Parts: sequence; structure tokens; C-alpha cells
Amino acid sequence: MMEPQPLTVTIQNCRLRLGTVGDEAIVFRLDDFRLRHSEHAALTGPSGCGKSTLLNLVSGLRQPDNGEISVQGTDLRKLSPASLDTFRGRTMGFIFQSFNLLDSFSALENVMIGMRFGRAYHGAEQQRRATALLDRVGLLRRLHTRPGRLSVGERQRVAIARAIANRPALLLADEPTGALDPTTAEDVFALIREICREEQCALMLVTHDLDLAAKLPRQIDCRGFVTHVPSLEGKS
Repeated sequence: MMEPQPLTVTIQNCRLRLGTVGDEAIVFRLDDFRLRHSEHAALTGPSGCGKSTLLNLVSGLRQPDNGEISVQGTDLRKLSPASLDTFRGRTMGFIFQSFNLLDSFSALENVMIGMRFGRAYHGAEQQRRATALLDRVGLLRRLHTRPGRLSVGERQRVAIARAIANRPALLLADEPTGALDPTTAEDVFALIREICREEQCALMLVTHDLDLAAKLPRQIDCRGFVTHVPSLEGKS
């Protein structure tokens, strides 16, 4: 009998009050969620259903009012802000719809700057790793090009290289293909999947594209994660 894979993400009894409308509180609720080592999951559902909130909670960018969120066996609520920043840099990678690249730096420098928050590579190793990753995403000839002179697809490829530069256990991608045309979106989506498999990295990917979501082995419909409850209940 095969041993079950270890868990990368565990969420139990999570509650986060997001706001108030009249006499009702808007509350994010998730009673039980588990993502296993190297598992790939798509988060789907309409805008406002809690997809990005879930990513923010898993990354520690937001703290729940109640409940437990663990990544790689570490309870995020037990970490100090400084320790959480260090843990995030060493354990997680991020890809955003808007790329979030630094315009004043080259593609190579953008990847290397992201590596400063990890611990896997130092000194000359950082440049070798960043160069190899940009080669892997097809940008070896664009190492010294700044984001403003790259296409949107190329910018997202730089962002992918940056996100996995520190060999994270978990990659969080928030609408990574949302700003791309359909053909480029397909290529970038396939690249994310391939690199996550190569790096043995778990993936949580937010998307409105159900066709892309269906290509991942697990789809999570986030409708129902955000609910309206009486204000007094929302405070519990």
C-alpha cells in the first residue's frame, strides 16, 4: 500500500471577516482544505467569491480571525512578522496577472532580486541559477533587456522564472494568464505546469478560464467561501 503524500497546505476552521453590509458581515469561511506535495489545483469561481483571499491567507499576507493555516507543517499564525517574511521567501513563489517586475532592472536582475529573499543560492550561484531559468523559459537572448522592452508574454515568463528561483515548495499564481491573448495564455499556462512538475512544486492557480482549469488534475470551485452572516455571528 502506497504511503500518502505529505501535505503542503492545511487549512482548518478558517474565518476572516472581510467587511460589513448593513446588518450583515461578509465572512470568508473554509472549514477544511488540504493540498498535497506537488499537487496542482485550479481555483475557480466568479469575482468576489474568495479565490484571491484564499491565496492571501495561504501566503500569510492576510491573517485569519480564527482557524489554522499551515504550510509545510508550519502554522503561519505562530510566526512573527519578520519570521513570516523569511518563511514566505524561502517556501513560496508568486506569479501575478500584472507581472510586478521592476522596470529599472533587466530580466536577469529581476530574477536575482527575487532570490535575495531565499536561502538556496548565494553570490555567483544566484546568477547561474537565474540565467538557467531564463534559458528554460526561452529568454536566454533577453537576459539584459528591461521589462518595458519585453512583450507581455515575455514579461510573464520572467515572472515565472523569478517565482521558482528559490525552489519553493508552493507556487501561488493569481490570474497569471489574465493579461495575455489566448495563444500566449495557453503557452504560459503550459510552461507553469511543466516547470512546477520539474521543480516538484505544489501549485494553487486562480483562473476564470474554465478550459485552462480543466487541464489541472484538481479544480476547486470557490463559490460559497464568502458568505453574508448576521454581524454578531461575523464577530465570532
